[in-house]
Amino acid sequence: MTKFVQPVSENIWNLKYRHKTFDGVNLDDSVEDTWARISEQLAFAEKEQGRVWRKEDFYEVLEDFKFIPAGRIISGSGTNRNVTLVNCFTMGTIPDSLVGIFDHLKEAVLTMQQGGGIGYDFSTLRPKGAHVKGVDADSSGPLSFMDVWDSMCRTIMSAGSRRGAMMATMRCDHPDIEDFIKAKRTEGRMRMFNLSVMCSDRFLNAVKNDLDWDLHFEGKVYKTLKAKHLWQTIMLSTYEYAEPGVLFIDRINDMNNTYYYDTIATTNPCGEKCMGPYSSCVLGSINLPAFVVQPFFDRARLDYAQLQNCVKNAVRMLDNVIDVTKYPLQNQKDKSISERQIGLGVTGVGSMLIMMKMTYGSDQAVQFMEELMKFINDTAYNESVELAIEKGSFPLFDADKFLDSGFMKTRSELLRSKVRKYGIRNSLLTSIAPTGTISLYANNVSSGIEPVFALYYERKVLNNDGSHTKELVMDYAVYLWRKLFGAEPLPDYFVTAQTLSPIDHIRMQSAVQKHVDSAISKTTNCPEDISFEDFQSVYLMAYDMGCKGCTTYRPNEVLGSVLTVIPEPVATTVPNQMGACAYDSNTGVRTCES
Repeated sequence: MTKFVQPVSENIWNLKYRHKTFDGVNLDDSVEDTWARISEQLAFAEKEQGRVWRKEDFYEVLEDFKFIPAGRIISGSGTNRNVTLVNCFTMGTIPDSLVGIFDHLKEAVLTMQQGGGIGYDFSTLRPKGAHVKGVDADSSGPLSFMDVWDSMCRTIMSAGSRRGAMMATMRCDHPDIEDFIKAKRTEGRMRMFNLSVMCSDRFLNAVKNDLDWDLHFEGKVYKTLKAKHLWQTIMLSTYEYAEPGVLFIDRINDMNNTYYYDTIATTNPCGEKCMGPYSSCVLGSINLPAFVVQPFFDRARLDYAQLQNCVKNAVRMLDNVIDVTKYPLQNQKDKSISERQIGLGVTGVGSMLIMMKMTYGSDQAVQFMEELMKFINDTAYNESVELAIEKGSFPLFDADKFLDSGFMKTRSELLRSKVRKYGIRNSLLTSIAPTGTISLYANNVSSGIEPVFALYYERKVLNNDGSHTKELVMDYAVYLWRKLFGAEPLPDYFVTAQTLSPIDHIRMQSAVQKHVDSAISKTTNCPEDISFEDFQSVYLMAYDMGCKGCTTYRPNEVLGSVLTVIPEPVATTVPNQMGACAYDSNTGVRTCES
């Protein structure tokens, strides 16, 4: 990797992450200054004698976008602003009382004001029409209060230049679940929420066997319908509106390391962190294209030694964020310190596979990604054990219960024995976020574990003043190919989300999920002409293949997009700030004029 090679990347840094005074005076003169202030702040959590060399280690993995912390960390570190470096929170359980509901609304305001995205389970609120004894009236139902949250979120501008983000979940057996599923069919309603239905194993079994399904609350059955009918209602909404998503909630809880003190009922806004009440998570992504040696040649490979070093430093950095960040609420601080969750993920998977001459979704790519994610996860866990030896385990750690989680049962005996003997610093370590903006910032590598969205596209960018601009963007792998090989045609392994089948997406998600202790933010792209029956099968396939949830997107007239795919420009030159390049295929060294 190099520094900014496309205008969009520098624009993202300047707009989103560059440290400035309130009136716009630049305090970061360069992206190196950004890396320096991040590394300095996160090294402050180390013992005084280790701060200097830890700062150097941290800077080294930040340099050239090898490790990309999440946006809150990049924009807020070392600024002395009253903001949190935590990207996402799951909020407390909402009590079924008017005072309790609005107390939680206040908590949401305070959290989003400091820049945190939030997740809520609205299943705890009585259904519409249920009797409220205290005032002898009927309840307005959870959706009416979701509308209040939605209106609040439109009003609150979070730290930086973005509005708040929220996830709302509801159980598949709640009496208002049908209204929840259809909520976004009303134009303009609940646009600040992502919606997901929590589908239990019992519900999926009832769907497959065409059984009856009760919708109930506090022991009272409000309605009985066919489970398949409810499932098809979910599917029709996702087919036409891309929401709600589906969470396989029993698998989420069964595979969760924190099962013995938490029950999970919601996620963060993008779904990659499944957490209990008042939990929070600091996120960061390993930029995989940065570790490819000899890209596009038969000897293309990953530098595993550098990758291992990067993962170790990334774990330490994210663990340090927990101690140096501000928290909007005391409950969030107490919970975060007691369980020390981090979410280390990857980005650039689509670009990396192209650079290594692999086709996304192929048997080769699936096997490679499963092995790679195992390496990253195992490296992260081993580093967390080392941190426990140095700094202590997370306070809620219980060796017997922790090792009895569904996820830890799938780990090697060597790792399990180390955890039992020495403990572990972090309750959860791996999670794969969507990484849209930080991937653009890192020279537009593909996002998360997604395939390349498009080789070339126009992106609509929201400016601070509310206006939009359009920018021409090319994927980093395309950029690099054009730098190295000029006008030579792109090989067949340059595939995109527009051309892959749904099974290609699900196979990759399933393979990676085996070695991710939390969850994955992943969108399965479906062709516009996919039949409804085939569309439904995508979700059941995701369930049967061990995924923790499923989200799809099918192009339609209802939904807009910030990205517009365009054909390859006629010119074969690419925008650059590097000058001409010479490439040695034997050594993998690329020399570029500055």
